[in-house]
Amino acid sequence: MSIRQQLLNAIPEALTDTDLNGFGDKITGKVRDIYKVSDDQRILIATDRISAFDRVLGAIPYRGQVLNQLSVWWFEQLADLVPNHVIATPDENVTVVKEAVALPIEVIVRGYITGVTDTSMWTMYERGERAPYGVILPDGLNKNDKLPKPVITPTTKALDGGHDERITPLEIMERGLVRADIWAQIERVALGIFERGQAIAQSAGLILVDTKYEFGLIDGKLALIDEVHTPDSSRYWLAGVVDENGEPAHYDKEYLRKWFVGRGYRGEGVPPAMPDEFIAEVAGRYIDIYERLTGRTFQFGDLPIGARIAKNLSQWIK
Repeated sequence: MSIRQQLLNAIPEALTDTDLNGFGDKITGKVRDIYKVSDDQRILIATDRISAFDRVLGAIPYRGQVLNQLSVWWFEQLADLVPNHVIATPDENVTVVKEAVALPIEVIVRGYITGVTDTSMWTMYERGERAPYGVILPDGLNKNDKLPKPVITPTTKALDGGHDERITPLEIMERGLVRADIWAQIERVALGIFERGQAIAQSAGLILVDTKYEFGLIDGKLALIDEVHTPDSSRYWLAGVVDENGEPAHYDKEYLRKWFVGRGYRGEGVPPAMPDEFIAEVAGRYIDIYERLTGRTFQFGDLPIGARIAKNLSQWIK
């Protein structure tokens, strides 16, 4: 059976929800189901739900497995630079993590000036701002140019479905969101792991354009949490490839966003249904970026996913 046919066959089996008994209270996020198994441990289940425009738009088979396994792989590549929250991965879609005190800042690192939204660095630069997010930029930059050096553009972490707001490091200090010594460590670590990520991506024929990191404190020490360098949390371009409009060829979730925008959908009302062929195509792209980055052949997890997760977690908890 071809991979394409395997992906088409798996569409009805995509994991859209979990219902596990005996693993603590469940928290449902846009794309993850989280179970607080104890005071110091959480179970993170990466479902196949996919979101954009702050909405869940459907499900992509094997997407959850890819994101879970790719994040775990990246945590391993970066472990010498910063500790992380991973305890175990008892299932392809599951990571058991240490409970962390999450810091209320999302750390965005940018290596290129790009984007089309009102809050993107390129949009702000194009309308004349030369210090977006408090970062001083030179004149003469063009869209999609590489920045003189990677920069950090933090945002607040929105709650209850709100939108993140840009914030400067000075404002972070003034508002007491993060201690000055912790923020200095975050800046150093974030730039270091971004540099490592760019080097690994380059060897895979990809450009790590920008990314989002989340940090927390575990026993008072800084740790990298959530996910890292996935095609959902990062912007990747195919090195040396442009699309029909001369724009860099995206190899991330932007491909899906563009499909919806092309059909007039930007987050309002009922989203158009994704046809099976497109769903399989998106699934294939997730698998391909996993294989490019890790150098490993993707191993399809057994179906049905929910029953497999319950079995593997029950065996692990013993």
